[in-house]
Amino acid sequence: MGIYARHPRRLVGQVSADLFVLVWSVVWWLVSRLVRSAVLNVATPARETADAATRLSAQVAEVAERAGQVPGLGEQLRQPLDGASGSLTDVIAAAQRQVASIERLADLMGWLVFAIPVTIVVALWLPRRIAFFVRARAARRFLDSNADLDLFALRALANQPMHVLARISDDPVAAWRARDATVIHKLAEVELRRSGLRVPTTRPSPPA
Repeated sequence: MGIYARHPRRLVGQVSADLFVLVWSVVWWLVSRLVRSAVLNVATPARETADAATRLSAQVAEVAERAGQVPGLGEQLRQPLDGASGSLTDVIAAAQRQVASIERLADLMGWLVFAIPVTIVVALWLPRRIAFFVRARAARRFLDSNADLDLFALRALANQPMHVLARISDDPVAAWRARDATVIHKLAEVELRRSGLRVPTTRPSPPA
C-alpha cells in the first residue's frame, strides 16, 4: 500500500497538500537565511573594528621592537608602545566577542524563523497523512484478502452522513439486508473513498 490514495480526486488533494508543505518549508528556509544575513550585517562594524585593531596592533608591535633597539633609551621608548599594543589586544578581544554573540543570535533567529511556521503546518498536515496511511493500509488488507464489500458497506451505514446515504438509496439498511448488490457496491465505494481506495474491478460474488 502506498502513501497516496488511489481515488483520483483524493490523490489530487493529497499531492497538492504535500506540495504546499514542501513549498512552504522552502520559502521559510529562504526567509530564515535572509533574516540570518540581515542580523549578521549588524556585526560588520565590530568585525571591521577587530580587523583594524589587529593591523594597528601589529604595526605598534613592530615599532616597539625597533624602539627597543635604540641604545640607552630602548626600554623607556618601548614601554608605552607595549602598553598601547596590550590595549589594542583588549579591543580586538572585545570586538571578537561581540561578533561571536551576534553570529549566535543570527543562527538562533534564522532557525526560529524557519522552525515556527514550518512546525505549525507540519503539525496540522502530518497527523492527517499518518491517519490516512493507517486507515488505508487496514482497508487494503481486507481488499487483498478477497473479502466481499459487506464490511465497507456496513461501515458506510454507520459513518456516512444521512444525506449521503439518501443519495444512494431511500432505505439503504433494508437494501443492505436484502443483499442488493448495487446498493452494497455504492455504499462500499463511498466508504472506500475515505481511505483513498476504489472498489476492485473483480471481487468474489456475495454468498447466497
